[in-house]
Amino acid sequence: MINKDLKITLILGAVFTIILSAVCLLIEPVCALITLLLGGVLTGVFVWQTKKRYNKLSDLNNYLSAVCSGNYDLKISENTEGELSILSNNLYKVITILKSQNEMLIADKTYLADSLADISHQLKTPLTSMMVMTDLLKENNQPEKRDEFLSIIEGQLDKMKWLITNLLKLSKLDAGTADFKREPFSIKVVIEQSIKPFLVTLDLKQIELINSVEDFTFTGDDGWTAEALGNIIKNCIEHTDKNGRLEILSSRTSLYNSIIIRDNGCGIANEDLPHIFERFYHGKNSHSDSVGIGLALAKTVLEKERATVAVKSEVGVGSEFEIRFYNAIV
Repeated sequence: MINKDLKITLILGAVFTIILSAVCLLIEPVCALITLLLGGVLTGVFVWQTKKRYNKLSDLNNYLSAVCSGNYDLKISENTEGELSILSNNLYKVITILKSQNEMLIADKTYLADSLADISHQLKTPLTSMMVMTDLLKENNQPEKRDEFLSIIEGQLDKMKWLITNLLKLSKLDAGTADFKREPFSIKVVIEQSIKPFLVTLDLKQIELINSVEDFTFTGDDGWTAEALGNIIKNCIEHTDKNGRLEILSSRTSLYNSIIIRDNGCGIANEDLPHIFERFYHGKNSHSDSVGIGLALAKTVLEKERATVAVKSEVGVGSEFEIRFYNAIV
């Protein structure tokens, strides 16, 4: 079926050709014939070009309908000249962006589902333990046993509190709602803040602490930086045996200042090294109480601070984390 606008154009072209041919016939029959032929050819060419343009518009419409139904695999890119070709190419670019965003949304949903499954698993263990301890408390009236069970419940509650608190921090960082200050601060003071929560643990495990950090100033958020460094220190302590050693030192170059946190613990297997900053990842030498979000949180915070963190490790020898605070971002 011919398009309505195309049909009107065809009728008008035919009418004007006939009228002009009739006028020319009064002057010269040959002139009338030439006018009739030229009018027919021009009308035919115009109709053909118009129909071709409408066909392209129809193809674009069909393509957009297919995209609306979820089919992103079609391609309409053209390299020819003309406004319709430019429109086609621009539409293809927009569709490619939409396809990429759609794939990202699917990946985010998958990641969210996996994260919720991991969180559920991490919460299930302490909850089950507390339920068991609660049942035992009901059945046991011995004071020493009750104290033991209450101590276990308290430990599991602390673990759940730490897990939930850090998950909320990660959620804020992912959503971009965490407030980061941009103020100069002393790295030595931040290191001391990072170590302070673990002094009792270091003393109980009789781990030697060597803090030889030379002070430097970094512009950022001292609170979040202390949080990141604290998680790395916590990881080193968990993987260091009794009577071990934890060393914190610094170094400087013209490009950056760095903090090095080194332990002589069990080390990290080579196959685990590329994954230790992934959320909920458990390596071969992971601590039994580890939930796998401390290092992920540290890396996320440091990246927000425009710093980087890298790790070197050897099984049976220990691990070394290097945090670089760059003087300028190139």
